[in-house]
Amino acid sequence: MAGSLQDQLLKAGLANKKQANTAKAEKRKKTKKAKAVKKGEVYKDQEDLAREEAIAKAKTDKLERDRELNRQREDDLTRRSIDASCLQMIKQNLIAIPEHGDVEYNFVDGTKIKKLYVDKELQDQLAKGNLAIANNNDSYTLIPAGIADKITERRPELIVSRQEVEEIDPDDPYADFQIPDDLMW
Repeated sequence: MAGSLQDQLLKAGLANKKQANTAKAEKRKKTKKAKAVKKGEVYKDQEDLAREEAIAKAKTDKLERDRELNRQREDDLTRRSIDASCLQMIKQNLIAIPEHGDVEYNFVDGTKIKKLYVDKELQDQLAKGNLAIANNNDSYTLIPAGIADKITERRPELIVSRQEVEEIDPDDPYADFQIPDDLMW
């Protein structure tokens, strides 16, 4: 059997003329590029360069968008977990408000003045700062001050009202004239 492998494949009918020509053209391009690389030349068209730059830019843009989406998902997930833990703390530590409270307790929620009807003991604890009022799914609940501090660190908007214990200034001339805690306004 004499002749090239290409000739042998053509005679055997395993390849056609078109496939042979395509293979010759590819081989010629590869050798030409290999010679150019050996000489130190980079053999690329302007179109090839522009295409490669566009592909690289598209990849970096996609990576940037993916990073931003992942960051948003992580932020959303952490926000949801914080919300769930705060609501769980409120539900586990809530103090029941009596249905027929005899004392009206006023507090500010945003720009509105709201009322809760509590008993005298709960009013005293609210006034002293031992209890706080929390927003629990559009209703108000009473929780201990320690739990309110933990919730305030994570989600301060859930704590609606909490009395702060004020330090008395030793130079205050009106220190002897205290405002009563049960003063109704």
